[in-house]
Amino acid sequence: MSIREEIIQQPDVIQNILDHQWENIKQVASKIRQEDINYVFLAARGTSDHAGIYAKYLFGMQNRIPVALAAPSLFSIYGSSPKIEKSLILAISQSGQSPDIVSVLESGNQQGLPTLAITNEVNSPLAKASKFVLDISAGEEKAVAATKTYTAQLMTIALLSIALSEDWQKLEEIRKLPEMLSATLKLESIVERAVEQYYYMKRCVIIGRGFNYATAFEWALKMKELAYLVAEPYSSADFLHGPIAMVEQGFPVFMVATSGSVYSKLRDLAIELKEEKKANLMIISDQEEILKYSSAPLKLERDLPEWLSPLVSIIPAQLFCMYLAKFKNFDINNPRGLSKVTKTI
Repeated sequence: MSIREEIIQQPDVIQNILDHQWENIKQVASKIRQEDINYVFLAARGTSDHAGIYAKYLFGMQNRIPVALAAPSLFSIYGSSPKIEKSLILAISQSGQSPDIVSVLESGNQQGLPTLAITNEVNSPLAKASKFVLDISAGEEKAVAATKTYTAQLMTIALLSIALSEDWQKLEEIRKLPEMLSATLKLESIVERAVEQYYYMKRCVIIGRGFNYATAFEWALKMKELAYLVAEPYSSADFLHGPIAMVEQGFPVFMVATSGSVYSKLRDLAIELKEEKKANLMIISDQEEILKYSSAPLKLERDLPEWLSPLVSIIPAQLFCMYLAKFKNFDINNPRGLSKVTKTI
């Protein structure tokens, strides 16, 4: 199975989680609510770490639960586990194989804390080390670069947030996601035509903010993995604190700017980048207003809730990286120097 097939599968994967994992997610959330928890202590690597960024925004806004990102090396290499109190230890991993992430859960168990694994492998070391397990049930992912497992992780996190808050109205919003993902996949031909103008690109920046800060990081990772580019992700706020100085005429800037609380800030930055800096700007958005500044506008469906937008906005980004790598005649399923399962200690 190719990476394109796995990208195309994502609406079905999301629907499958709704159909077959929601009851288990509710049961796990009910047990977690019985614990004395003040915050979430989260461990992940790579793509899963970007799902953790999404969790940080989502749990913080919708559940009023702060999220602290773990430094796994403290547990696995330095052997000096921080004292963690009144916390849910959450580990996110596609394969559940990385020893450093497992070590964070094991420390949580030793400290008598509730532990939760979100993984695609329910028989993995990570799952076995955890008190609670949520199966993202994405099916086997053969391409090295993660696509459907990423959106499945986001979906599982979103459903867990709903179940923890018992805000059932949000469930009605999330049920529309498979249809929205299917509609977004129709951008494929536009994306394929757009990559040619970026053939000679060697470096770029990718900008998001709020919930789509996670999208900026994941898009940048796919640029690096598939197209072998220097791609740096930024919050639009951080970008203004210095890095904007690197932008000159024709410099490639990619942006995710969907409707919501941070949209106006991203719009203002897009105008500055295009009209003052003369950047080569590509934008993913559901707003026509900002898309007129994009060299290749990638328009999302309207009425997309901001808190769910990362599950949709990453789709054209995945397609872009895949087609750019294909245009460069790179192996899109087996990028050089990478393996499907990475075990760090």
